[in-house]
Amino acid sequence: MIEIMGVVNVTPDSFSDGGEFFTRDTAIEHGRDLMALGATILDVGGESTRPGSQPVGAEEELRRALPAITQLAADGYRISVDTYRAAVAARAIDEGATIINDVSGGLADPEILRVTAASDAEFLIGHWRGPSADMYAKATYEHIGTEVAAELSRRVDQALAAGIDASRIILDPGIGFAKSGEQNWAMLREIEAVTALGFRVLIGTSRKRFLEQALGSDASRDRRDLATAVTSVLAQRAGAWGVRVHDVTATRDALAVLDAWDGDR
Repeated sequence: MIEIMGVVNVTPDSFSDGGEFFTRDTAIEHGRDLMALGATILDVGGESTRPGSQPVGAEEELRRALPAITQLAADGYRISVDTYRAAVAARAIDEGATIINDVSGGLADPEILRVTAASDAEFLIGHWRGPSADMYAKATYEHIGTEVAAELSRRVDQALAAGIDASRIILDPGIGFAKSGEQNWAMLREIEAVTALGFRVLIGTSRKRFLEQALGSDASRDRRDLATAVTSVLAQRAGAWGVRVHDVTATRDALAVLDAWDGDR
């Protein structure tokens, strides 16, 4: 079964669960719950990267996320930190994070490459064409799979040049980032262009707005979670290494059904 990365948003303004786990204690409890439900990694973030969101600064990001990272890592869990800032990545690594999940792939703060290279952490490179505040301004593609793969490949080259070993690199096609609804679906249909690069691939569709294209504009959070679980199954079939989800139970169950269906083959 693929890796299930459970989302721990320590933010007041996440698009899907803003404020629900904003305090230290609720974030830690939520992380423990996600692991008990079947997550294999926890992705802890202190700044929302939803479309239109504004940056909060490294100090505030650390104030929000670091206490949860420290405790959940001490609990023995595998921790990813969702940040594009080198200063936040460095502190998170010191507190036990083993994956740096940078939605910008090192474009927002190139120093994050050096910080990661100096550690044993893995580097998760997201496809990115600019800050969340105006990410759709550059959502123009002719052949999205080929273009995203090429842009990710350039980020990989920079990571390798900085000293991050290829075995520590993971790619994320950036579903929801600088892509319209139909472009997100097209990217998923063309995901082989990214998996063909030879690195592990993480897919993050969880609760994102483009799911409404399949479900309708009145889709509830529960319906989006079910749709996300379906995409988790399809991601495994497409060769993904992992999925990033809010509702771990739905994805775990869907993947268990897929494993039962496939049997020993």
